[in-house]
Amino acid sequence: MLTDSQKKYLLTLARETIAQYLKEHKIGAAKSADAALNAPCGVFVTLHEQGELRGCIGNMTAAQPLVESVRDMAIASATEDPRFTPLRLAELARVDIEISVLSPLEKVRSADDIVLGKHGVVVKKGFSSGVFLPQVALETRWSKEEFLSNLCLHKAGIPADSWKDPRTELYVFTAEVFGEKDNA
Repeated sequence: MLTDSQKKYLLTLARETIAQYLKEHKIGAAKSADAALNAPCGVFVTLHEQGELRGCIGNMTAAQPLVESVRDMAIASATEDPRFTPLRLAELARVDIEISVLSPLEKVRSADDIVLGKHGVVVKKGFSSGVFLPQVALETRWSKEEFLSNLCLHKAGIPADSWKDPRTELYVFTAEVFGEKDNA
C-alpha cells in the first residue's frame, strides 16, 4: 500500500513528465529516494478527458522501478495509445490522470476464481492476449460473462467465448488505483 504522499508524488511525476514531453520532446529523469517508489512494479497510467477515456497504457511485469514505469507509461498513454490521436499540450489541463499499481499475476483454474471489481484479468490463448484492469468491471457494470467475452473479443482479438476453452489461460491481479480526482 502506498501512502498519500507517495501517490501524490507519482501523480505529479506523471503530469510533469507528460507536460515536459509534449513541450520539449524530452524524457526527464525519474528518481526517488523512497524505497517503495523504486521497487519494480507493473503499472498502468490512464488518462480521462472530461470523463471519457483518452489513453491507457501499462506494463504487466515488474521490469523497472515504479517511478520509471510511471514516467514511461504516462508518456505512452499520452502519445502512443493507438485508439487515440496523441495528446496535445493544450488538452493536458483538461485531463485527469489515474495510476494503477499492479500486484503480480496469478494463474487461476477457471472463471469461477475471478472476483469482478477486485481482480483485473489477463486472458491468453496462443500468441494472443488481452487485459482489463479491475476498475473496468465497475465502470461498465458488465456481468462476469460480459466482462470475459469483451476481454477476449475486443482486447485479445479471439472469439468471445474463448475464456471457456480449457486451452485459454486466465490470470488475475489486483491493483492499487488512485487518481487526481481522488485528491481534488
